[in-house]
Amino acid sequence: MTRVLVVSASIGEGHDLPARRLATALRERGTDAAIIDGLDAAGPVARALAGGATQLESRAGNVAFDIGHRFVSEWRPTRRFSARTIHAVGRRGLLRAVTAFAPDVVVSTYPGASEILGRLRLAGALGVPVVSAVTDLASLRYWAHPGVDLHLLIHPESEAEVRSIAGPTARVQAAYGFSDPAFRHPPAPEAARRAIGLPLGGPLVVVSGGGWAVGDLGTAVDEALRAQARVLVLAGRNEGARARLAARYAERDDVAVWGFTEQMPAVLAAAGVLVHSTAGLTVLEALMSGCRPISFGWGRGHIRANNRAYARFGLAEVAATPADLRAALARALAAPRAAPWAPDLPEAADLVLAEAHHPA
Repeated sequence: MTRVLVVSASIGEGHDLPARRLATALRERGTDAAIIDGLDAAGPVARALAGGATQLESRAGNVAFDIGHRFVSEWRPTRRFSARTIHAVGRRGLLRAVTAFAPDVVVSTYPGASEILGRLRLAGALGVPVVSAVTDLASLRYWAHPGVDLHLLIHPESEAEVRSIAGPTARVQAAYGFSDPAFRHPPAPEAARRAIGLPLGGPLVVVSGGGWAVGDLGTAVDEALRAQARVLVLAGRNEGARARLAARYAERDDVAVWGFTEQMPAVLAAAGVLVHSTAGLTVLEALMSGCRPISFGWGRGHIRANNRAYARFGLAEVAATPADLRAALARALAAPRAAPWAPDLPEAADLVLAEAHHPA
């Protein structure tokens, strides 16, 4: 039986969710697939360096996150030092965890782990293929590496940046398989609203801050209400944010506040517009659902680069201010429903298995 190790990181849902989806698809194909937390494997120093949701609850924490991203990914003088530090801190623990499982192929959904695994592979310390599952559109330093055998993308538009980092001969392929398969067959909006218990009629805007519920969600809700839309707010796993938003809109019957939900295919099929703060898979899932995405409310760190790429490729509107958001909502709500994004792409699980059976 083919053995696949998926390396994730419990930082919101952006890495764990695609890891779970991929592992499920692999198991359905008769594979022994396991998931480990790459930060736990790398050790407590790596976990501390990665930070957590609580740092993003304050302005100081947001500024620190932004500066940290510039230091690690954007500023050339410090980028090489940061990559070496990440490798030095995490390589022994991560290699030990991979060796213990004895996989035929390793897949990483977390860029810090992809960097370490790519370096280990390039140095000959890791004898099995490494696949990087790239679930951002841009800011792909650490997602991409010359030592990675195969880069799997959620956005075909990311290929040029991956090759600029990993080299012109890097193997790159856009694929399905990191989101719920139901996104490829979205229900009609009315059926989706019935399925999740929301009233029919009138526009629906979903406001989301990702798994950590970061960003200016309150302003997004207020602007959607000003546009005469019903609003569903998703607070992810941030119970404090969920409670604050529920209290703020307790008197409104046109605002629903949810925590983490497994019903995202129906949620996005039900809505005409998504206002989202953290880029990643949720924007892609909105496009797959025919829901128009607007990026607003955070713009920190790697999200800033993703926002520039969304605008450049025309994948999502980007609103820097409440006035920008007001205008973007007006345009999105006045437009006809978008056609679902449904290109002809292979399945990530099949590509991973092919990599395990034909190692480089």
